[in-house]
Amino acid sequence: MSFFGSIMDKIVHFATGAVGSADAATPAAAPAAGSPDAPSPSTPAAAPAGASLQSVDVGAVLSKLAEQKGGNLNYQTSIVDLLKLLDLDSSLQARKTLAGELDVHAGADGSAEENIALHKAVVQKLQENGGTVPDSMKG
Repeated sequence: MSFFGSIMDKIVHFATGAVGSADAATPAAAPAAGSPDAPSPSTPAAAPAGASLQSVDVGAVLSKLAEQKGGNLNYQTSIVDLLKLLDLDSSLQARKTLAGELDVHAGADGSAEENIALHKAVVQKLQENGGTVPDSMKG
């Protein structure tokens, strides 16, 4: 799965009512809690990555996650904080990978200029995939 696909997957996963990142890391644990024939608990980690974010209020999902985590992350403007909020790797290498996927070539690797451009590209891509993004994230 692409790095951006992981971002979409996490947002859809949390939007569909999943609580906590442990469920995303261990999708096999979710079906055990439900009925044996229930594919839906195991699919939030797999299917939504290929699906669009149609009717997902990205801002509301992220706001709820931020509340659950204490609200100390500036995810609305910071790519690093956005990735941390989603329990994704926010390292320089991860951001380089994401920049490559989204064709972001602004400033030096890890620079503020690149990080700002990367956040804007992620927000734009979320919108292109049908997500509702608040103006506060559009920078």
